[in-house]
Amino acid sequence: QVELLESGGGLVQPGGSLSLTCTAPERTFSTMGWFRQAPGLEREFVAVFRKNGGYTYYADSVKGRFTISRDNAKNTVYLQMNNMQPEDTGVYYCAAGNRLILSSIRRRDAYDYWGQGTQVTVSS
Repeated sequence: QVELLESGGGLVQPGGSLSLTCTAPERTFSTMGWFRQAPGLEREFVAVFRKNGGYTYYADSVKGRFTISRDNAKNTVYLQMNNMQPEDTGVYYCAAGNRLILSSIRRRDAYDYWGQGTQVTVSS
């Protein structure tokens, strides 16, 4: 069982910032990213970093506010979340996979490995 180790998350006020970290200690993945799931809703794509070429992709709802980055030497991906809003609340999951085609990177079923999830709450 490949582990994806997540850290970060917590409670923040609207307009505040949080940072998430996901590490894959046992292997390297070409694609690592983040999804989130709000209560009663489906898990949705947030952002992804593709190792080859260093390309990043974002959901429209977070573009300009969230930044995904990656340290390839550490097999770690980061998600810096700024100007957070209540609608950003949810459980954030790290996802990883290999051989994902570009058209599939926003789909949950394209990823083979998932973290345990970390709670992010935006509230005053």
